[in-house]
Amino acid sequence: MASAPGMEGFRRNDFRLLFLVLFTVAAGNTALQSVLPSIGRELQIPDIAIAAIFSLSALFWTLSAPFWAEQSDRRGRKRLVQLGMAGFFLSTLLCALSIFAGLKGLIGGTMTVALFALFRAIFGLFGSASNPAAQAYVAVRTSPRQRTAAISVLASAFGLGTVVGPAVAPFFIFPVVTLSGPLFAFTLVALITLFLVSRYLPKDDAAEIARNRAHGSRRLKWSDPRIRPFVIYGLVVGNAQAAMGQTLGFFIIDTSGADPAAAQALIGLAMMAGAGATLLAQWGLISMFGMGPKQLTRWGAGLALAGTIGMAMSSSIYAITLSFALAMLGYGFARPGFSAGASLAVGQEDQGAAAGSVTSVNGASFILAPTIGVGLYQFGQPLPYIVSAAMLAGLLIYAFKSPLLSAELDKDAA
Repeated sequence: MASAPGMEGFRRNDFRLLFLVLFTVAAGNTALQSVLPSIGRELQIPDIAIAAIFSLSALFWTLSAPFWAEQSDRRGRKRLVQLGMAGFFLSTLLCALSIFAGLKGLIGGTMTVALFALFRAIFGLFGSASNPAAQAYVAVRTSPRQRTAAISVLASAFGLGTVVGPAVAPFFIFPVVTLSGPLFAFTLVALITLFLVSRYLPKDDAAEIARNRAHGSRRLKWSDPRIRPFVIYGLVVGNAQAAMGQTLGFFIIDTSGADPAAAQALIGLAMMAGAGATLLAQWGLISMFGMGPKQLTRWGAGLALAGTIGMAMSSSIYAITLSFALAMLGYGFARPGFSAGASLAVGQEDQGAAAGSVTSVNGASFILAPTIGVGLYQFGQPLPYIVSAAMLAGLLIYAFKSPLLSAELDKDAA
């Protein structure tokens, strides 16, 4: 991976390993998300139950992320990255086994859902450790002026993962493992990634850990006035994106009229288009135009709003795909916008805490939004997108009115 603005302050190989960790988690999760609608229909599991599984995992993610962020300050970033990767590996392996057993008729649909929810909760509890540790690693090694670009590049690991995950998922649907194949594949990828991190990511600087312990690690509440506007922004953006992502597969299956297995390629294509748009923002446009949190939050909300309105009006696979890509272009601006903004709003001593707050916001977005989104979808296909569009419209106004969201933080802090 080529060097990018904001990456000069630390070793490229270290950054590549952190990028790989976030990419692996994103690819594995989106591969799972792309096949779950088909798995649910195959096992005759209610759509709402599938969404509820993600909600439970997200709840544990939200509650545990601030704790792991605090521990990354006290125990070192590498240990927490390893812990998060190990949690992802174990969760994915057990989820793969439970889905395989359900598809083969070894256990019933109810037991499959219960086991899958339990094993997915492992990811929520321990998988959240990697993200704040990785972001804090980057934040303390970049200047304020570099940080937005650096965090955008790191965030693009998720964008790249969401391209690769759905793209490769169909290739792992083999006759024996069928729809559980992608999960087994990413279990192996997670194991390899964990080995590489353990072997090649340098140990943390003992002096830095000692300073953090002496300073006293703390958690930043969402109500902290320095980060509160970014928390509000992140919650609205995250909930709107989560509702769209969770209903996308069902929307495509129902619109295409194809059976779940045949619709899998269409779902993957739409998710790839959306992820490609995200990468366009995070790998190209942000650096090209030198965008800071102020511009990112405004353009992010505006483009996401336009794409969501398009989703509400779509009646064909092509319209769904184009609208989803436009919305994801907006989210590609929005997420690094509020993440970098929260980082720039606090001092060096609070970078771990700020990263933990951002990570917990991202998790909180998946507690209720997927379930509510699917519930609204069952009442009427456009409803989740209409509600999300209304939320994003209000957010766009807020992005212009909030003094902190309107500040040029990256320039002021330089």
